[in-house]
Amino acid sequence: MKHGALRAQPIRGRFTGKLRLISTAALFATIALWADPSHGPKNGYLIINGGAGNTEDVPRLIQMAGGPNARIVVIPTASIAQPLAPGALDHFCASPANFSATHCTVLHTTDRSVADSEAFVKPLQDATGVWIVGGRQWRLADAYLNTRTEKELFNLLDRGGVIGGGSAGATIQGSFLIRGQAHPDDNRVMIAPDGHTVGFGFVTNVAIDQHVDARERENDLAVVIKAHPELLGIGLDQGTSITVHGDEFVVNGPHRVAVWDGKDHGGKGYYYLHTGDRFDLATRVATIAPDNAAK
Repeated sequence: MKHGALRAQPIRGRFTGKLRLISTAALFATIALWADPSHGPKNGYLIINGGAGNTEDVPRLIQMAGGPNARIVVIPTASIAQPLAPGALDHFCASPANFSATHCTVLHTTDRSVADSEAFVKPLQDATGVWIVGGRQWRLADAYLNTRTEKELFNLLDRGGVIGGGSAGATIQGSFLIRGQAHPDDNRVMIAPDGHTVGFGFVTNVAIDQHVDARERENDLAVVIKAHPELLGIGLDQGTSITVHGDEFVVNGPHRVAVWDGKDHGGKGYYYLHTGDRFDLATRVATIAPDNAAK
């Protein structure tokens, strides 16, 4: 179950004949208890950024990927709407994320047969870090899902590498792809009817939203969690990031991260974490940093 399919059988066996007495909120909370836990990469690391830049995350990724010895691959596919002239990709090592001081390679294709070829994935095979540029996440899914490119990204994580990305490069790292409608292209649609609902799944059983504060998306994940109450929802403020390793993430800041855990929080389906707070993906329990206890 890539994003944690609903475990209906145990719930039905326990509550047969009583479901009419259970409120919708209580039912969702009960379903969440039976949901598959979420997991991040066992060996590698993820930097998941809410979009529109965070000046700390590129140096963070470079340092985690080996510092001056880092071998970085930049994937700009989400941001490219039209074919580019030869050589036009080179600037992605310098902008929007400056990797020009490292060994940097740009990988881009919209041809799935190319994405599935040995020649195309070769730079990924000895890479220590990858940055996925923002744009439209369905372009990443169309190009790379179930190809050698996706396999090599998982191989990089298995050997302890780091993958980062912002905006679309954040959402694609989850298992359930939100805002993926491509035909017509409309990022206001949370659950695409055209089938773009599967992400890379670097973090399992999770849906990741971005630009939450800047675009007033505070409640947008509600429709996703209502339709898929087994999912964990993570909403990142613009420019704010988390680092994921194993079954834990830590909030890097500088702003907030909303956690949708299937429970009621004072009339809302989410609560906020702040810089330094930690979250156990498997148990869905947060550890609040001492400085944030009063927030």
